Amino acid sequence: MPDAGNTPVIEAVIINYNAGEALARCVAAVFAQPLATRVTVVDNASADDSLESLRRSTGDTQDLQIQSNEANLGFARAVNAAVPGLEGAAPYLLILNPDCELLPGSLVELVNALDRDPGAALAGPAVVDRKGRPMKATLRSFPTPLKSFLTFSGLWRLGRWIPALQGVDLSGQMPSDTAKAEAVTGACMLLRRALFLEMGGLDESYGMHCEDLDLMYRINQGGMHCLLVPSARVFHDQGLSSKSRPGWVHWQKHLGMQRFFLKFQADQYSLPVRWLVLSGIWARFLVTWPLAWFGR
Repeated sequence: MPDAGNTPVIEAVIINYNAGEALARCVAAVFAQPLATRVTVVDNASADDSLESLRRSTGDTQDLQIQSNEANLGFARAVNAAVPGLEGAAPYLLILNPDCELLPGSLVELVNALDRDPGAALAGPAVVDRKGRPMKATLRSFPTPLKSFLTFSGLWRLGRWIPALQGVDLSGQMPSDTAKAEAVTGACMLLRRALFLEMGGLDESYGMHCEDLDLMYRINQGGMHCLLVPSARVFHDQGLSSKSRPGWVHWQKHLGMQRFFLKFQADQYSLPVRWLVLSGIWARFLVTWPLAWFGR
């Protein structure tokens, strides 16, 4: 665990909702990194014993602060409420899901990548499973109506041979070294703290899902870019906090898709195309809702 006397290089914010023992493992993995890091856990009115498990595992340390919300504020609102109140002048902000575990040395790799590239605003790691194999959403492109259709229809699988048919997820094209990327994982994002505040943080109009893509899109619009850092790796137990309410999460995911399209892209298309895209989003919701519910 970092020495409490060290000046933090990184302020880490973890939004918790019913993550169980995974939360303690997440925090332990952050403290195991060889960088002075202060962790703020914001609990969104969890009903499980995740906070108690965390307190038992960490004990009393100045490097860990816990904030408890009386209601579930949602991810974006909880992050935005926490970040401005962080003390000190740590240059970097780590936004981390509680179902993630940073592998040894990964945080150093992310910091080094941003240090070397002043035009980069955000760095993300490779998302891996327990066997170290890359998982979906490590490398992404911004959704467009065509890319979303290719992803939903399954035609994206032909993108390996026909680049024009590539969908949103580009995990099969993982670079071997640090590279610019339109979008990376939202489960583990290292950002320049001052820039995050200047941008106004996350868009709180998203209930859950797509607020990370929104942030990365605005970074791109502002003339900066994101980095994928394959030498940094994080294990992600995807969907852990969502298992208790799969229907609601699935609903919020599609609301996020709709908001992203209306906010950034709708003006580029005629009214009939806009209606077609929005109809497609909600047709996808209806088709995939049973899988989301029964697959919990």
